[in-house]
Amino acid sequence: MQKIKQWLGVAALALTAASVATVARADALSDILKRGEFRVAVQTSGPLMSFMDKSGKRTGLAVELARRMADDLGVKLVLQDYEWKGLIPALLSGKADMVAADMTPTPQRAAQILFSAPMFYAETVAVVPKDSPYKSYTDLNKGDVTIGALGASTYAEAARKMLPEAKLKEFSGGSAPVGQAISSGRLDAGIMSLSTANQFLADFGNLRVLDGVMVREPLAFAVAPDAYRLKFWLDNWRELRTADNSLPEAIKYWYSTDWKKEH
Repeated sequence: MQKIKQWLGVAALALTAASVATVARADALSDILKRGEFRVAVQTSGPLMSFMDKSGKRTGLAVELARRMADDLGVKLVLQDYEWKGLIPALLSGKADMVAADMTPTPQRAAQILFSAPMFYAETVAVVPKDSPYKSYTDLNKGDVTIGALGASTYAEAARKMLPEAKLKEFSGGSAPVGQAISSGRLDAGIMSLSTANQFLADFGNLRVLDGVMVREPLAFAVAPDAYRLKFWLDNWRELRTADNSLPEAIKYWYSTDWKKEH
């Protein structure tokens, strides 16, 4: 009986120690406050979410929301630039505290990391040259049609799922190369968010959006899989900034105005 008691005592101590260690590792929010820095991974080139403006300052919807979050935490914002495929690895490796991007919380991604409640939404559409014969995105589902999308994105996933007959070409470096390829005639169409499409229409002048919305998807920010308090803080921040209208106003500015005049 004494040995059993000793074993139970050792087991209880081990369980307590493991629990304390887990809490320590999981409390990313406390680490941010102690460090005095909020390390946020953003896309190297991903207008309108993250890009360098005319003065050489990084800005964009995701960047400005992260900047407001850091201010509300009372810490310094440290931006880390990555290609799209490097965002989640940066989070999982502990290099970044949060990913701020137009990332869809797919089941596959949510199995790896924690997502906030949706910060905003995006409509996925198809973009073609103005003189294209196609009217709807469904017209693109043909074997002789080549479409482009950002690699490892939900845009590419939507293209594979909804346009299986078309040839898909995936690009790195954000959506800009896709827009350039469509404008120059190297692609028959591109799959992207409506907000990005509207910017390309203004930039290139020879593109148009096809009829129909392929997908309307939520977009969220992401934290490490054990950063529970930080995830709850993000959700709370979203509710507060929605209530005071600062979040909707930021989304409206970047989605619906000609922000390039100021950047």
